[in-house]
Amino acid sequence: MSIERVREYFRQYQMEDRIQEFDVSSATVELAAKAVGCEPARITKTLSFKVGDKAVLIAAAGDAKIDNSKYKAQFHTKATMLKPEEVTELVGHQIGGVCPFGVKPGTEVYLDVSMRRFDKVYPAAGSANSAIGMSPEELEKYSGSLGWIDVCKGWQEE
Repeated sequence: MSIERVREYFRQYQMEDRIQEFDVSSATVELAAKAVGCEPARITKTLSFKVGDKAVLIAAAGDAKIDNSKYKAQFHTKATMLKPEEVTELVGHQIGGVCPFGVKPGTEVYLDVSMRRFDKVYPAAGSANSAIGMSPEELEKYSGSLGWIDVCKGWQEE
């Protein structure tokens, strides 16, 4: 189960006890916000894309949406979401619990700047009923990300 993989991943940092498991689903931004008890924007949604033959994860704020023109400028290709079966196969997590921790080798992780406005965000922890609270700086450190990018819209006043 992928929550166990994430728990094992965080064990090396003595952070596994920070993972929260809920009796209710946290598979969507709205459900996760209700389970955690925070505003939806603070939920980190991890979006799964296919770039060439590899999986690319973009962790973004719950109120952000992919901006196709920014995405194409960043990755030099059209945004193509992974199919559900590809997510499990390429990333190692199932839809609803996808997170940037404990992913399969070769998966590239990026963080969208939409999360930098918060002191604490809540990504999933490998299951559809889990989350882990952390600062954006901790998210950068523990996700193994390739850096901060700006590929989203809708989260800031235009």
